[in-house]
Amino acid sequence: MEVTEGTNAGARRVLVRRALPTEPAVRASKSLFLAEAERQGLEAGRRMLYVGEEPAPDHVAACLRVPPGTGVIARRKLLTASGVPVRVATSFFRADLFAGTRIAEPGFVRPSLQSALVALGHEFGRAEETLVARPPTAFERETLELAEGEWVVQVLRTGYSTDDVPVHALETICAATRHVFTVTQVTGHDEF
Repeated sequence: MEVTEGTNAGARRVLVRRALPTEPAVRASKSLFLAEAERQGLEAGRRMLYVGEEPAPDHVAACLRVPPGTGVIARRKLLTASGVPVRVATSFFRADLFAGTRIAEPGFVRPSLQSALVALGHEFGRAEETLVARPPTAFERETLELAEGEWVVQVLRTGYSTDDVPVHALETICAATRHVFTVTQVTGHDEF
């Protein structure tokens, strides 16, 4: 972890490590970000920005196997490190599977989102992660307090059940200048 003084509104800047693929021990924790930050000695914070139904963006619709614009449940939160906004994470769920469950209720799901999915009968089978670097949207620029010209990295992780049903699409928008992405392979198979 690295903390430096920045020039953007006088805010302190941080550098957060984000593992790709996400380590299973971290995925199984109460919060992916809180577990990552704790391992790095960061003071982590999170705040729920929105929980409700919204139209599925094209890339999320493709992951959840629904037509673009279909109503999906979105759970959007802001993640901070040492008081600096570093990520906007949005969990998307198919409304046909999760409307009327605690997944659709406001606030954080206790004890964890993963335990709620299991309690609803969804056993994890596999996941796919994609990564795209791009300019931020106006919402992302404002929420992450990005300077003009700063980019974001979009990590989209889709979790499928053992029946190959897309259960959870997690879109994490990371302030690119505040992250280092560590890429690992299966243990014993790393190569230069």
